Amino acid sequence: VPMNRTTVVEFVLLGLANSRHLEISLFLFLAIAYFLILLGNLSVISITLVNKFLQTPMYYFLRNFALLEITFTSTFMPSTLYSLLTERKTISLPGCFLQMTFFCFLGTCTLFHVAVMSLDRYVAICHPLHYTALMNKRFCLQLILSCWAVSFLLMFPPTIMTVQLPFCGPNVMNHFYCDTSLLLELSCTDTGFIEELLFVILVVILPGTLAVTAVSYGCIIVTIVHMPSPAGRRKAFSTCSAHLVVVTVFYSTCIYRYIRPAQRGGQGSDKVLSLFFSVLTQTLNPYIYSLRNKQVKQALKESILKFSGS
Repeated sequence: VPMNRTTVVEFVLLGLANSRHLEISLFLFLAIAYFLILLGNLSVISITLVNKFLQTPMYYFLRNFALLEITFTSTFMPSTLYSLLTERKTISLPGCFLQMTFFCFLGTCTLFHVAVMSLDRYVAICHPLHYTALMNKRFCLQLILSCWAVSFLLMFPPTIMTVQLPFCGPNVMNHFYCDTSLLLELSCTDTGFIEELLFVILVVILPGTLAVTAVSYGCIIVTIVHMPSPAGRRKAFSTCSAHLVVVTVFYSTCIYRYIRPAQRGGQGSDKVLSLFFSVLTQTLNPYIYSLRNKQVKQALKESILKFSGS
């Protein structure tokens, strides 16, 4: 008979390593990665806000994406770093639920944002004459708000159902953050319906947003191939290929982590895959999408010179 009350008051997260030496090495690596994520994305937000030449739809999407990146990584990175530094492996029940909720919601929102940014680039490169008319301020705002709203509506039912589950032990999770699938395994009641619901949602979101992104970049590549200028083609291919590498790593690790048949108890490979899509791609994104852009580099240079001059 399922218990109707929760007896577990905290969860134990086994983390990323089982030796102190490795924990210190991982702490240094992740601390640098987190610093680069914050630095890169805060630079994108500040530069695109203050520079009048960067008030275009592309930079509007990049600024919102940068804000999303900061909030997403901040759901788990501070607690992971604290755990690696102090060897404290526990997280309270409310803390775990909160982390899981924001991780699911913001992670889903990231997928929609990537798809929206690829659509923006498709319109800009494949239909440049209609770009200003199509991507007006109102439509851009509607797209961003839709990303947040749809993510919330999709992830709210399974997360609220998970939060209401009883947990009566064991309380050990083989991960470095509160992962929904592992949390469901630890519940002392049947979670079959929630697992099926989550699987259906992920099957819709991941391949769906990937299809939009893939088709957009496919059309962009076809347009680039037909460009008359070799220099223009090289520049466009350089930008496009960098985007595609990051998108490929992000989607492949997400899909393999969440859509393949479930493995009970959590695997070491799951943690590595999670590091790829939640840390590695987040570290690269501001530099690949924004900071290697000629206009952004010029705006950064001007801001630094202005600041040092003052």
